[in-house]
Amino acid sequence: MARPRRLAAPIALGLAALLASAASAGPPYVSDDPEPTDPSHWEIYVFATGGGRAGETAGDAGLDLNYGAAKDLQLTAVLPLSYDRSAGATRFGAGDAEVAAKYKFLHQKGSPLPDVAFFPRLFLPTASAGLGSGRVGLLLPLWAQKDFGPWALFGGGGYQINPGAGNRNYWLTGVGLTRAVTEKLTLGAELYHHGPDAEGGKAFTGLNAGLSYKVKGPYSLLLSVGPGLQHRREEGRYAVYAALKLDL
Repeated sequence: MARPRRLAAPIALGLAALLASAASAGPPYVSDDPEPTDPSHWEIYVFATGGGRAGETAGDAGLDLNYGAAKDLQLTAVLPLSYDRSAGATRFGAGDAEVAAKYKFLHQKGSPLPDVAFFPRLFLPTASAGLGSGRVGLLLPLWAQKDFGPWALFGGGGYQINPGAGNRNYWLTGVGLTRAVTEKLTLGAELYHHGPDAEGGKAFTGLNAGLSYKVKGPYSLLLSVGPGLQHRREEGRYAVYAALKLDL
C-alpha cells in the first residue's frame, strides 16, 4: 500500500503459538509482498494514512481495491482523498488515483527460492489543485517473501518515475519480518528507504511496527506506526497507517 505514503511523493512508507499459520506482509507496511489476491476474490482496505515533517502534515483516506483476476494475477485500484497543511494553508480534495497489476512468477512451495512478484503501479493525475504533481507517475518494483513456519521475511523495491516541477525520480527499498502469534494476531516490523524525490531533497529512512488482527468473519484491523530515522525534520518525522480489511 510507501509512505507516509504520500507526504513528499507517492511513496513512496509475540513469541507464542508455535503452531500458528504462516505470517503475511503487504498492508499495513510500506514494503509490499508478492502474494496476489486469490482468484475471483476481493481484498478491500478502507484506509487512512498520514505523516508529518517540519511545517507540514499530510495524509490520505480512501479505498484500496484488490481483485484476483486469475491464478497469480491481482488487479488493484486505489481511490484516495488527500489532505495537506503547509505554510499556513490547508488543502483537501481528491488525490491521485492508482491502478496496478501484481503478477507472481516465482513460487517458494517445493523450492528454496522465495515467492517473487512484479507489481507495477501507475499514479494518475486526478488530484485536486495543490495535492498532486499533475503528471502520470510510475513505480516499477519487485517484491519477494520467504515463509518459515509462522515467520515471514519480505521486501524488495524498485524505481519510481516521479515527474512534475521540482520532482526527481528515485529508488526505494524495504525489508520486514512478521510473526503469526495466534490464528488472529500477526505482529511485525520493517525498515524502508527511498532516495531524494525532489530537487534539493534528501534521502529518507523510516521504521514501522505493525499488526494485523482478524476480528470476525471477513473483517480484519491493520495498523502500523513508526518514526523517521534519516533526515526526519526535512522528509518525515513519523508515519501512521490504519485500515479495515474485508476479504470477500
